[in-house]
Amino acid sequence: MIVGLWAILVLFKKSHNPYGTARWVGLGLCLIGLAGVIVSRYTLGRSFSIRPKATALVTSGIYSRIRNPIYVSGIIFIAGAAVMCWQPYFLAIVAVMIPMQIMRARREARVLEEKFGNEYREYRQRTWF
Repeated sequence: MIVGLWAILVLFKKSHNPYGTARWVGLGLCLIGLAGVIVSRYTLGRSFSIRPKATALVTSGIYSRIRNPIYVSGIIFIAGAAVMCWQPYFLAIVAVMIPMQIMRARREARVLEEKFGNEYREYRQRTWF
């Protein structure tokens, strides 16, 4: 959390974009994205892993609405950085991240569906991404 806040502060201070509306909107998106990652990670607890594995089906908290909130929040964070800094390479990162996160989510879905079957399919129907 501290590293994320520090990174946001550095981006905000060193941005070439003048202190205008876009910079403040970008800051807001960065903070929302960081908060989403932190809440999602906390909610996962011991079920968190880098590679897809099915230790438990977490359906509470933010996971009661979004199946992959860490991926969504990460994209919001990077999009906020792109808006805040107004640098094309950040937009390129966002453009690459979106399909990557979709592929990762599909891999996770296969693993979870194999392990939890109908319970996961029902969960998937009542949640977004």
